[in-house]
Amino acid sequence: MEVTEVKVFPVDEERLKGYATITFDKCFVIRDLKIINGNSGLFVAMPSKKRKDGTYQDVAHPLNSDTRRMIEDKVLNEYQRLVKA
Repeated sequence: MEVTEVKVFPVDEERLKGYATITFDKCFVIRDLKIINGNSGLFVAMPSKKRKDGTYQDVAHPLNSDTRRMIEDKVLNEYQRLVKA
């Protein structure tokens, strides 16, 4: 599985720095990933929805740390490229 496209949409908020859309193998897309400025730097939060009890549940998420790291690297690299331009 390969990330074949990354689109980043920067925003100027205190902690939320942008949204991202990623495409895998030119055939599967995930929208509304969030780029968050956390206590340890930038990270990517997966899309989620609010449950009836007030908690949030991921709609889509990687099942292992290697895939999470790969997604985060691609999204954050594109974010850095855009904000430096």
